[in-house]
Amino acid sequence: MRLLIKNGRVLDPASGRDEVCDILVEDGVIRRVGKQVEAEDARIVEAFGYFVMPGLVDLHVHFRDPGLTYKEDIETGSRAAARGGYTTVLAMPNTKPVIDTPDKVRYVTNKARKVAPIHVLQVGAVTMEQKGERVSDIRGMVEAGIPAISEDGKSVMDTLVYREAMEIASELDLPVLAHCEDIHLVDHGVMNADERAEALGMRGITNAVEDVIVARDILLAKETGARLHLCHCSTRDSVEMVRRAKEEGLKVSAEVCPHHFTLTSDDIPGDDANYKMNPPVRSQADKEALIQGLRDGTIDAIATDHAPHSAEEKRQSMTKAPFGIVGLETAVPLTVTELLETGVLTPLDMARVMSCQPARIAGLEAGTLQEGRAADIVLIDPKEEYVIDKNTFASKGRNTPFHGRRVRGKVKMTICGGQIVYEDR
Repeated sequence: MRLLIKNGRVLDPASGRDEVCDILVEDGVIRRVGKQVEAEDARIVEAFGYFVMPGLVDLHVHFRDPGLTYKEDIETGSRAAARGGYTTVLAMPNTKPVIDTPDKVRYVTNKARKVAPIHVLQVGAVTMEQKGERVSDIRGMVEAGIPAISEDGKSVMDTLVYREAMEIASELDLPVLAHCEDIHLVDHGVMNADERAEALGMRGITNAVEDVIVARDILLAKETGARLHLCHCSTRDSVEMVRRAKEEGLKVSAEVCPHHFTLTSDDIPGDDANYKMNPPVRSQADKEALIQGLRDGTIDAIATDHAPHSAEEKRQSMTKAPFGIVGLETAVPLTVTELLETGVLTPLDMARVMSCQPARIAGLEAGTLQEGRAADIVLIDPKEEYVIDKNTFASKGRNTPFHGRRVRGKVKMTICGGQIVYEDR
């Protein structure tokens, strides 16, 4: 397929390009980027007024496959990703069974090749069965294609075991994606520990639950030389610790999720499990620190932590429902509305934190629109205004606190490997 994308605002942080021009795609590759490009027998895609960015890269999704496919599967999750503008996602290993061996990695990889319209990369578990007792076959999983390891959904509480895994990861130059949560401090909490939790009669989760493990993991990264990436940062002290680690020259990066830079605990209307996520949405001061971290570059990436659950599970009280919300189909409009419209980020910054830098963290060749590179591209209309409707999601999950929210910024087309995998009609 030959595509000629005309008159879009091309945003490519890798080359510093931010200008209105054309992109010619042929045989899955970007052939030309420039003014007034012409091509015979090409489908013309008129992109006037649109952002044309490298396909988005999400470092943090849950596709629930294998074993929990009533919540999501590789096919529905990847279609949701394409609808959200993503061309590459990293799937977390907390499935049933846990992805902790090369054969299990190959199961996901082989299935994704058959049913996914985008690139689905499977992350390997840090420990066997995520029990935190024995390090998994990290070297074998690297040979099977994992881009990173993670114990996401929990932390490895045995520090000696975690250090062993970090030493292996350092040797292999493999990123460690860290979910920072001291399980002993959680104490059955379901939302941020503050006055709102008290008003709702809910047990709270303090900032220390995250901060204690962030500090530990940064110190382990310093000792082992591992590449540490902190998932879903939610507290002001996490941001400050990342800032100091970077000043010291450590190999530390961090992500924030749209729900954490959009909501605070004061936005929780009542006992509604669609507002239950881990870590929880925090205070206004925490939210402001996360936004400042994005503004000054302390926070490297926006990731979704896409975590679908069934409607039945999420109809329960917050005290019983599972943690997590879906995010792949709402990340772009929330970023445009909350960060671009308010001047926190420029459009080029948005491409950097949603594509270029996530690709760099994962060691991928994605995240750029340079000639000769794979044609993974997203077209976004930053001005289109609409209301988020969970009933239109491609994901099986409908568990979102953003249903009915008016936003700006709509994905109009997603191209992966030169093929149109989503088009807004």
